[in-house]
Amino acid sequence: MSRESLAQRLRAQRSHAVRRPAAAVGITVLLAAALMPAASAHDGEDHSEQKGSAAAKKTAPPSCPPGLAKQLEKGAGDRFGAGCDLPGGDLGAMDDRKTQLAPGQSASSPNLRLLTNVPKSGAFAAQTAYNTDLAFQGDYAFAGNYEGFTVWDISTPAQPAQVTQVVCTGAQNDISVWGDLLILSVDSSRSDASCASTGLSAANKDAWEGVRVFDISNPASPQYVAAVETPCGSHTHTLAPTKDGSELFVYVSSYGPNAAFPDCQPPHDKIGVVKVPLDAPSEASLVGTPVLFPDGGNPGGNGSSATSGCHDITAYPERDIAAGACMGDGVILDISDRANPVVTETVRDTENFAFWHSATFNNEGTKVVFTDELGGGGAATCNPTVGPDKGANAIYRLQGGQLKFNSYYKISRTNSNTENCVAHNGSLIPVKGRDLMVQAWYQGGISVFDFTNAKKPKEIAWFDRGPLSDERLILGGSWSAYWYKGHIYSNDIQQGFDVLRLDDKIVKTAPKNEFDLFNPQSQPSWNG
Repeated sequence: MSRESLAQRLRAQRSHAVRRPAAAVGITVLLAAALMPAASAHDGEDHSEQKGSAAAKKTAPPSCPPGLAKQLEKGAGDRFGAGCDLPGGDLGAMDDRKTQLAPGQSASSPNLRLLTNVPKSGAFAAQTAYNTDLAFQGDYAFAGNYEGFTVWDISTPAQPAQVTQVVCTGAQNDISVWGDLLILSVDSSRSDASCASTGLSAANKDAWEGVRVFDISNPASPQYVAAVETPCGSHTHTLAPTKDGSELFVYVSSYGPNAAFPDCQPPHDKIGVVKVPLDAPSEASLVGTPVLFPDGGNPGGNGSSATSGCHDITAYPERDIAAGACMGDGVILDISDRANPVVTETVRDTENFAFWHSATFNNEGTKVVFTDELGGGGAATCNPTVGPDKGANAIYRLQGGQLKFNSYYKISRTNSNTENCVAHNGSLIPVKGRDLMVQAWYQGGISVFDFTNAKKPKEIAWFDRGPLSDERLILGGSWSAYWYKGHIYSNDIQQGFDVLRLDDKIVKTAPKNEFDLFNPQSQPSWNG
């Protein structure tokens, strides 16, 4: 698909009071994208509830839930698509004959077990209230949701307790914490910066989107203290504190510019840099918008995404480097001057990568795992038809500042045609001498893999649930799966908050209390 056909088209829908049906972007089209990687797609793009497979009864898309219908009428612009206004396609287009699980079933490797699941509740119970990212501090997990965030007490991991739920709509509420501060990304055009805001056309100069700042010194009662508007909003963000922790910078990733949007003009080859004074967080402000791609970046074409901003950046503050996943480009950044990050290395994969989505360093900073979110996270791409190299991880060695491709890694289990599955958010497991990563794969479940040998990564554990439906594709599965203090925590888009235990000799030496603060996009270092 062309650059305009997915990400820009969906962003353009925000300029209408009522979301209009897009052109057919069903699985048949996404299959073509799998064979020739799709143009700019991202979390929150075109996650429609598709029609059933060839063997299943064809059902019409459901009508919009009343609450969501009202939200759409106000132009809230959640970018997943409602699943009730976007036409589907033939889900029988791909080979899912080896699918093992039916709706309601789950399975795992012998060494990984689900300890508990806490379903979504309250204001976040709706199918369209999507759970998103996670951050951790002390005995608390902070879980993002399109409607706000939840604070969990995880002092007893097998029995997480909800401390509070903060309602603050603003797709996608990517989340991080630092000391007494919590940062949220807002990538939905709003009437104002408050939690009571409503949707407003992005074509309106008065519309707002960016980052919100909360005081969480009392986790049971977070207080909203600041908001910073940023160009094109904030799809994701990354904390980049100075080494001594005295200053906090936030790198804001966004994309999807449009000439009709006053605050999101093309070419948008930049990121935003927000500074949050730790002694006066209410004075947080945008201090720069460095251009990372003065030559325009990847122009796109042949299925490769055009670069017009970054989807996500992972900082490694101790080493003064960061890795950026920027739509059509993977980059390494020098962040020694926190306010002025500079691209030092760029790689492209026009054969297999559709959309550079995220990145993770190994502990030594000698490898980078980049992810490709083929189909925007809303397609069934874990099957023999799509194959093992698309919608996968790409593992690179980083030597002398240069990136060298080593291998791809993708889960081998076949998912049904009603399961969105693609590489998504994960983190390292801190085992000295090993490169281990736990990773979410949406409805592909959770995978733990070893990439110590960068040319031959191998899976060592997994957990998976069956599809949410065997008749239509409903956006779901694990958005984020992270290791923290000896357990794996997962924020499942539909099923809620999961806690898993990995019982494997390979992780016995992993420290249980190495970190008291963990933001997956701001990697810490450990000594083993």
